[in-house]
Amino acid sequence: MRVVIAEDASVLRELLAQMLGEHGYEVCAAVGDGEALRAAVAEHGPRVTVVDIRMPPTHTDEGLRAALDIRRDHPGTGVLLFSQYVETRYVTRLLAAGSSGVGYLLKDRVANVAEFVDALSRVAAGGTALDPEVVTQLAGAGRRADALESLTAREREVLSLMAQGRSNTAIAQGLVVSPGTVEKHVAAIFTKLDLPVSEDDNRRVLAVIRYLNS
Repeated sequence: MRVVIAEDASVLRELLAQMLGEHGYEVCAAVGDGEALRAAVAEHGPRVTVVDIRMPPTHTDEGLRAALDIRRDHPGTGVLLFSQYVETRYVTRLLAAGSSGVGYLLKDRVANVAEFVDALSRVAAGGTALDPEVVTQLAGAGRRADALESLTAREREVLSLMAQGRSNTAIAQGLVVSPGTVEKHVAAIFTKLDLPVSEDDNRRVLAVIRYLNS
């Protein structure tokens, strides 16, 4: 699987390239700024990109802006943003541009190789991978009384894990319940959030967006 890495710290960039290469990824480019990232994606057509949010020249949101351009110009390319800190406004902007094939992790997660590679694989496959800390802060910011208030504590727990990009099987394993129990919770969430079956919409994604925006 082809991947492009964008990280301005050379040591971390080389570490990521080595780590992903050892796990079967073809690192076709490892660059240090947003413009080089755009060019590398256009040239190599990777399946997924790993993008640091803060890169030269201003070290503010260059990585995010490059990621948004990639989402627009190369919609089939997954984008996994990572940052030193939780920056919820960036997550919201990323999800607003399309919620499939996106992820946001804290850089600390790189130390857990299996967790990082698993998240990248989910993003490459068109799924979502959000850092648990990101989900916690998003969920705690500006809660409002709406349909989410009707969810039980367990349903909220399931929805939080859905927001992290976990499958029903993974949720069942994490909560030590049966997959059938998780399916019942998910069905209840869809009902309470008024998300009927539709050929055009992915109810799982819509539920997650409703949760993150709450």
